[in-house]
Amino acid sequence: MGSLLKGVSGVRWGELRDATGAAAGGVPPLLSRIAYGDEATARIAIDDLGDAICALGFVIGEATAPTVPFLLELVGAPEVACKAELLALLGSICRADQWHSAAAAAQDRKHDASYQQQPGWEAAARTAVYAGRSAIEGAASSVRPEDATPARKLLQEMDCIPPFPEL
Repeated sequence: MGSLLKGVSGVRWGELRDATGAAAGGVPPLLSRIAYGDEATARIAIDDLGDAICALGFVIGEATAPTVPFLLELVGAPEVACKAELLALLGSICRADQWHSAAAAAQDRKHDASYQQQPGWEAAARTAVYAGRSAIEGAASSVRPEDATPARKLLQEMDCIPPFPEL
């Protein structure tokens, strides 16, 4: 994968499911296109990756949390294009609460045991975004307003998002 994304091969992507329920084996090539592609290629890859790890902008999958550190690495890499789009994707991941909302609504009703792991995916993904706060702060201090402005917005959102409720 080059100097960026060295740890991607250490993740067992084929054993993870994305937000659509498909195997997450397509995540590494998308990350590579973002890291090493031109701006147009990166934009398309970010859009495709968003569909895979944060479907519809609010549905988190099992592969989302393992992907977040690589998104943060890309945000911090000076040569990577489309940081605003990466930061927007991180914001969507951070705000996602679909599974927690559904679990809270169904709390008094019996539901499928496999459904209980999805809120954990959501919490892990949000925790991964918060763990990368320093990378986001670095982008927020950029002299490039197209990078700094969305990073500052994400930091403000992170400060206002309440913790997940106990289920």
